[in-house]
Amino acid sequence: MKRSKSVWHNIHHELIDNCRKGDRKAQFEIYRLYYKSMYNISLRMVNNTQEAEDIMQESFLAAFKKIGSYSGEVSFGAWLKRIVINRSLDALKKKKADLLSIDDTEDLPDTGVNDADAIDASLIEVKKIQRCIKLLPDGYRVILSLYLLEGYDHEEIAGILGISASTSRSQYTRAKQKLAELMKKNHQDG
Repeated sequence: MKRSKSVWHNIHHELIDNCRKGDRKAQFEIYRLYYKSMYNISLRMVNNTQEAEDIMQESFLAAFKKIGSYSGEVSFGAWLKRIVINRSLDALKKKKADLLSIDDTEDLPDTGVNDADAIDASLIEVKKIQRCIKLLPDGYRVILSLYLLEGYDHEEIAGILGISASTSRSQYTRAKQKLAELMKKNHQDG
């Protein structure tokens, strides 16, 4: 069933319209409203504070340049988030992030750790999980961030990264397994 395209009612509609007119005060206000969340999205992906800051700045500049193309079919925040994610992925590609395909991977050994038990946030401190996520290889961290933290499904991730949905699922499973290993090691190391 095809959904009709509708325009998203944006609470910052007036600011967005003023940004379209090149109003610097409106641009600064949009920046102030979205800065922290966009920075955090980039930081979770690139795992480097300075690089995330640069990406975030570039993303806002790009957004203001092409704000005329914002159609209102999604929230402004979702539109901006997509720009930040794409810029973050571009930065990772420059560093040759290792997004493995299924055919190129060997089977990981069974760690004997149940993912649900190992990653159960009610039993493990969030800070330890965050530290372990930062230790994941770029490819795994990106898939995990897009799926768990940004809320994209595997088909959307496949479109964003230019991979198949099955590769996204496979990488997500491997990322969870690697995270579980890191959590177990972190727990043993105290």
